[in-house]
Amino acid sequence: MKIMSGNSNLPLARAIAGYLELPLTDASVRRFADEEVFVEIHENVRGEDVFVVQPTSFPANDNLMELLICIDALRRASAKRITAVVPYFGYARQDRKPGPRTPISAKLVANLITEAGADRVLSVDLHAGQIQGFFDIPTDNLFAAPVMAADIQARLGGQDLTVVSPDVGGVVRARALAKRLDNAPLAIVDKRRDRPGQSEVMNIIGDVRGRTCILIDDIIDSGGTLCNAAQALLDDGAKSVTAYITHGVLSGGAVARVTNSALKELVITDSILATDAARDSNRIRILTIAPLLGEAIRRIADESSVSSLFD
Repeated sequence: MKIMSGNSNLPLARAIAGYLELPLTDASVRRFADEEVFVEIHENVRGEDVFVVQPTSFPANDNLMELLICIDALRRASAKRITAVVPYFGYARQDRKPGPRTPISAKLVANLITEAGADRVLSVDLHAGQIQGFFDIPTDNLFAAPVMAADIQARLGGQDLTVVSPDVGGVVRARALAKRLDNAPLAIVDKRRDRPGQSEVMNIIGDVRGRTCILIDDIIDSGGTLCNAAQALLDDGAKSVTAYITHGVLSGGAVARVTNSALKELVITDSILATDAARDSNRIRILTIAPLLGEAIRRIADESSVSSLFD
């Protein structure tokens, strides 16, 4: 087994390799003067089971091309099996047609990864479960919930917890976390916009008065909805609000928005390499998912059960 990495999140790849007690594969992933990606593998990978760690986060197109070219290089170097380890799957939010004459880009990216030569895909908290079906190769979707639940129990155990979904679509994710927290009660933030251009009116479904609220979601991008949801929960009587989000995209002014918000803390994983601003913020904390990914990689290589990780 070999672990290879692109440039998207080298610290995570090194942490996974450290967990598996393996060195990273010696390879160069660099740019020509015109920004074309060039990959060169400096060791023999013939007949090896190779795992390429490369989240397709910002800059999404550059990191996606790095992943595709790494896979192609390994295929042409006669690797036995190539697994694309994509902790954050970019373009996942384009998983359906929201209107006429629009693309389903998540399916296109799945086709590109498959055609490049990947034999398997490993990801974490895909934005929509049906994306697994976009691939014609085996696809494992890991969940960060066990890592989050352990952290919540260590830091907030003993408090009256309520798990909150920031929208109706995230109820399944919130319920799964609530089950791990000794069947904590569930609440939902119902967002409504009465007229175009009018600010959202948020209604809370469930009782949060005097409770420590845990907002759970898969992606935080601009942070506006999450910060508004936190304020709505406090206005409804919540004691405090902490958010646990798997993928900290945090684009634009999101870090400043979170820092100045009613959130007590935002906890994200290292599926995406955090920016300096996110690391320096006193409201943002980062959990590592390297052991989770490392153990899944070990089990895939050993042909043992991955799903039992979440039993």
